[in-house]
Amino acid sequence: MLEIHKNTLILQSKVKEKELENFLSGEVDNNSCFLEVHSGAGGVEAQDWAEMLVRMYTRWSESKNFAFDILEEHPGEEAGIKSLTMRIDGEYAYGWLKSESGIHRLVRISPFDSNSRRHTSFASVWVYPVVDDKIEVVINEKDLRIDTYRASGAGGQHVNKTDSAVRITHLPTKIVVQCQNNRSQHKNKETALSMLKARIYELELQKKESKKQSRNESKLEIGWGRQIRSYIMHPYKMVKDLRNGVETSDCQSVLDGNIDTFLETALFKKVK
Repeated sequence: MLEIHKNTLILQSKVKEKELENFLSGEVDNNSCFLEVHSGAGGVEAQDWAEMLVRMYTRWSESKNFAFDILEEHPGEEAGIKSLTMRIDGEYAYGWLKSESGIHRLVRISPFDSNSRRHTSFASVWVYPVVDDKIEVVINEKDLRIDTYRASGAGGQHVNKTDSAVRITHLPTKIVVQCQNNRSQHKNKETALSMLKARIYELELQKKESKKQSRNESKLEIGWGRQIRSYIMHPYKMVKDLRNGVETSDCQSVLDGNIDTFLETALFKKVK
C-alpha cells in the first residue's frame, strides 16, 4: 500500500507538471524576463517595502535555480529602494512571473515609526520578456535619446563602480530604460537596448489584448484601488491575491519567496 501511495503521488506530480507546461505555452513564456520594482505612496516605508519585494523575487529565483542580475538601482535616502530593475534568467521565467505585474500593498507596524503606528505602503512590479533573436523588434536610432551618467548605489558591489551608466528614451512611446551594472558603456547600452525591446514588445502584446484593461492604465498611480495583492502583517497575518481570492496566513513564507501557489493559480485562471 505504501508503494502504491508513493507511485500515486509521483504520478500526480508529473500530471501537474504537464498541465503547467501546457499553460506556459505563450509565444515568449519560455523566455527569461526583466523585473522592475518601484516604490509608491509611503515614503521610506514604501521604499523598504519595495526592497522586501526584491528580496522575495530573488529568493524565489534561487529556489528555481534561476540566475538573476541587478541592472539598475536607485536606493532610498534612509532605507530601501526607490526603484530597481533586474534580469531573471531561467526556463519559463517570464511565463511564471508575468502575472506579478501590478500594485502590491503592505500593511504593518512600521519599524520607522517611533510611535509604532500601522502604515499602509505600496510598490509596483512590472515584468517584461527578454526578447530573443526569434522575435523581431525594429527600433530606429532616430527615435532614441541616449544619455550617459555616473552610476550610483547603496554600497557593496554596486557603489560607484562605473562612470558609464546609460539611459535610453524611446521618443515615440516615452519609454525610458537604464542600465548601470557594467563598467563598459557599450555593454550598458546593449543591455538597455535589450530592455527597451522587451518593453516595446510587451506594449505590442497589450495592444493585441486591447479588449482587456490595459496595464498602463494601472500605472497611473501606485496607490489605493489598484493593487493585485495585499500583504497584511497587522492586526492579523494574511497575504491575499485580490484577483482570484487565493490567500495564506503564512506571510513570512511568502516574503521568503514561496509564491508558487499564487503563480500557479494565476496560470490556471488565465487559461480558463
